[in-house]
Amino acid sequence: MMQIIKPNCRVQFTADDIEFILSVLRPKVTTIETLTRLLADEESRDLVLDDEQLLHAVLERQACLRVSAHFYFYILVRHVFRKVGLGDRPVADYVAEVLAEFSHIESTRCRLKGRPEPLDYFCDMLAALQTVDDTTAFCIRAHIGNQSLFLSGVFPDRIRVRAERRGCPSLRYYEDVGRSSFRAASDHRLARRYELDGIFTTLAERFQDTRKALNDLRDRLVSIGEPDFSAMLIPRDG
Repeated sequence: MMQIIKPNCRVQFTADDIEFILSVLRPKVTTIETLTRLLADEESRDLVLDDEQLLHAVLERQACLRVSAHFYFYILVRHVFRKVGLGDRPVADYVAEVLAEFSHIESTRCRLKGRPEPLDYFCDMLAALQTVDDTTAFCIRAHIGNQSLFLSGVFPDRIRVRAERRGCPSLRYYEDVGRSSFRAASDHRLARRYELDGIFTTLAERFQDTRKALNDLRDRLVSIGEPDFSAMLIPRDG
């Protein structure tokens, strides 16, 4: 069964992340104890993570970085989102967590309880909404939004080529289905329960801005390996 992704990158930092931050921010922060206290306070933590020195260090030390995916993606996503006026930290945190999760290909599969095979196409996921329970319907909506954003944000060139050569769905299709899915998910009671309603509303309203910011991240800042998505993830039209 699909897990509900939450904006929790900032509470999953590892000992390696702490050591990295300390190595970069000395002499501003002198000891692990001081840094731990700063990270324990939400306001101080967010100010620490916005320090430009951390961003530069992540970019300059890519070949020998020893940090978690949660830290890595949060720093980079926060940077590109701020550039396009997406200043809400929970939104950056959520999208960073999507990237961290979806960097493992199995996490991109839509698996439903009682069904042996995953749903690999958006049309099949949308059709399943007619028969699943309320909680599963919410998970499917969120998954479609996440997957649309991940694919159009990280693999836009592949989508363009497939659209031109094979008549597959275009980036506009991904934006439309992603936007509508986040909007539907934002109205669900579970979105309010997990405090995702505001995040989903922002992603619905600014899906294209978010997608383009991730394109910038992919082009200039980070390399995410491109596995073969031809047998799955690229949705059939319909």
